[in-house]
Amino acid sequence: MKIKYSILSILMAAAVFPGCQNLTEDPKANLTPGTYFKTQSDLDGAVSAIYIQFARDGAWGFTNRSTSYFGSDDFTTDPGLNKEDFRLFDRLSGGSGNGSMVAQWQGPWQGIYQANNVIANYTKVNSTEEQKNQSAGQAYFLRALGYYYLVRTFGPVPVILTPIDVDDRPDRDPIEKVYEAIIADLQKAKELLPVKFDNAPGKADQMAARSLLADVYLTMTGWPLNQASNYAQAASEADAVIKSGQFNLNTPYAQVFTTNNGPESIFGLQYNVNGGLPLRSAGSSSVPLDEVATNGSSGWDDYYPEINFYKKAPKCKRTDDTFYTTLKLRQPDGKTFKLVSWDSPETHARHPYYKKFRAGLNGDGVSETETTINSINPSTNKVYDIIRYPLVLLAYAEASAMSGGGPTAASYAAINEVRKRAGLPNLTPGLSANAFRDSVVYERAYEFAGEFGVRWFDIVRLQLLPKIVAERSAEENPIPANTNFAQKYLAPIPVNEMARNPKWKQNEGY
Repeated sequence: MKIKYSILSILMAAAVFPGCQNLTEDPKANLTPGTYFKTQSDLDGAVSAIYIQFARDGAWGFTNRSTSYFGSDDFTTDPGLNKEDFRLFDRLSGGSGNGSMVAQWQGPWQGIYQANNVIANYTKVNSTEEQKNQSAGQAYFLRALGYYYLVRTFGPVPVILTPIDVDDRPDRDPIEKVYEAIIADLQKAKELLPVKFDNAPGKADQMAARSLLADVYLTMTGWPLNQASNYAQAASEADAVIKSGQFNLNTPYAQVFTTNNGPESIFGLQYNVNGGLPLRSAGSSSVPLDEVATNGSSGWDDYYPEINFYKKAPKCKRTDDTFYTTLKLRQPDGKTFKLVSWDSPETHARHPYYKKFRAGLNGDGVSETETTINSINPSTNKVYDIIRYPLVLLAYAEASAMSGGGPTAASYAAINEVRKRAGLPNLTPGLSANAFRDSVVYERAYEFAGEFGVRWFDIVRLQLLPKIVAERSAEENPIPANTNFAQKYLAPIPVNEMARNPKWKQNEGY
């Protein structure tokens, strides 16, 4: 792995984040191991550069951030077209040479390297202790976030916590050590960050750190660590966020995906088309190829849910707002549209799609009415929420039930808060711990359908691949008969990284 510190990233950060990060200055910090920042403006620019590394198009700005998560039932893709990279993982057949998967590896590492330089040098800056600590706290949070996605996606990775030479070739560390580093970083972030940043959407705060820590502890209870003792820690961290009273589910579900930084957004990456940083996984990416707008733009057909995942969805308002089931086919006159069902022979994929990702920010993705489509755009200003409040509520519900031998009244209250907003009745009382956990996992699947690996990571930690493959429709992209599911929970290390690190052993099955 080579360090690729970039002054361009810092300059982009100043242009893209002025409203959220208050970067009115011109950052001049050159992110190399031999240099450090002198002013708070330099430090602010360096921290914003970390966010940029995660948010950019070659990292988490496009659908390829989820390439290896296409093995989940909430993701599939076209059986043809130019979707081979996604389709291979959908068939549980992806390999180390997959070009789209590189974003899943490179994005977090670039952010980690930037964060390492901030953490190594922030104390030298001529500023107040409070300001320096807030900058460092964000760097610790973002470094933990990067490692959390890396370890869940690729398994053992090097734990690099200081700037290193470009020629260093560290070994892959055991998964346990990676999680130790993640927890240490998030505990440090909790210590340094304020409970809340006022008027600064996009900045990670103490509640973001605690929310992520709850999710980390919950993940550690399942495969491959299977540390059930961490249920209690997950419940404790989630409970602290709930009791803070900072977040709520008062926003209608559909509106969550057409507006930015609402009352349930705990941490989200900020995007700005004019600043050269678009989110390209809303709009065109989730729109059927069959749909063509009056201005001639069309959908990309990158991703949509599997048929049986859609069919098993609960009957409620949230489901109506999640899935797009009536396609608009432009007629020869170019102005009128024919409405057809998702499974009509007039559609080429015969799948439902995602409605909640169409609009982008108030229609800067797909601009449409009930019967017409005016335009379909691939670049939007929509914030991409990594952590929404329902994730915390459901983490608490599951963790509190599993740590105490069964669900409590508070466990039920947490999941029922999510269900109420969805338009569902309260969950059946009196469930066993395992039955309650399964109900939470089902709820999370549809609350977060299609959202950045949430469903896939539940499948991984609970080893659910045999179950979801058995329930898979014959209409989906076929999975080879001899597939070893146990070897598909981790993605392969990209081939270029294996070439740079000849002592590494590739993940099993690749």
